[in-house]
Amino acid sequence: MLHLRVITPSGKTDDVVRTIEQTVGTTHLCVLTGVARNPAGDVVTCDVAREAGDELLDRLQELGIEDCGSIAVEDIDLSLSERAVKAEKDAPGEAADAVLWEHLTEATHEESTLSVTYLAFITLATMIAACGVVLDNAILIVGAMAVGPEFGPLTGISTALIQRRPRLALRSLIALLVGFTVAMAVTVGFSLFMDAVGLFTEDRLEGDRPQTGFVWAPDWFSFVVAVLAGITGTLSLTSSKSGALVGVAISVTTIPAAANAAVALSYGDTEQTVGSIEQLLLNLLGIVLAGSLTLMAQKWFWSSRRPRMTEAG
Repeated sequence: MLHLRVITPSGKTDDVVRTIEQTVGTTHLCVLTGVARNPAGDVVTCDVAREAGDELLDRLQELGIEDCGSIAVEDIDLSLSERAVKAEKDAPGEAADAVLWEHLTEATHEESTLSVTYLAFITLATMIAACGVVLDNAILIVGAMAVGPEFGPLTGISTALIQRRPRLALRSLIALLVGFTVAMAVTVGFSLFMDAVGLFTEDRLEGDRPQTGFVWAPDWFSFVVAVLAGITGTLSLTSSKSGALVGVAISVTTIPAAANAAVALSYGDTEQTVGSIEQLLLNLLGIVLAGSLTLMAQKWFWSSRRPRMTEAG
């Protein structure tokens, strides 16, 4: 269940209440007249099944509440109520499958913001992966994948394409391009330093690397894994089950490929540099394509159920 708190001008309170009452899956409706001070007005609260949450948010936005008041949403961890149980049963579908599009847009907007913290994470992840590719250490590669923050901007691009949010698309694209450019540039310098102190050697990079050689050898399996990871990651972000996201992060070779390209570039190895960049681009393309198609399917699925969500009168 979700808990909604709406601050509305007094003149719109009846419309807000009517909208909530007409939405299947709502309960625990409360109206507090005149208690809001900034902005002035009434406060309306209710609980709504997650499956019906997106429909209700859309209808409240159509009333212009976000312009003259406020709409806040939070998850309810525990609700002991027979009415809540009935509301969940009345709402079509399953809570784990429901998508809150405004929440997804807000989350991807935050995750795709180019910030010092974002640059620090992607750069540190690439440097860790650089150690992994030179040492042929799979544990370091997995650790770097888990640290990398690049899935946020990738999801932001997919969300922007489906929701037609050009600003979100531009923000996400800038975060990706600048992030990987800075990370790879710093890692080139890091590689040169590590070589100067004798910790990195060209022989290690050029030698047999059974654990990490795949990061600069793209093939159809790379694309297939990226597509599967894109689907899984998108489902994880859009549903109430987000535990799979870490697994997604360690199943694609974006950060390791960028790291291998940077190390190879520091040694002037054109073949590995080009192969690593191809691997990177192939993974980015697969994730964005899969994420966009997944969101498109989810949007179609839930739009077909909306007529059932407004049958209450």
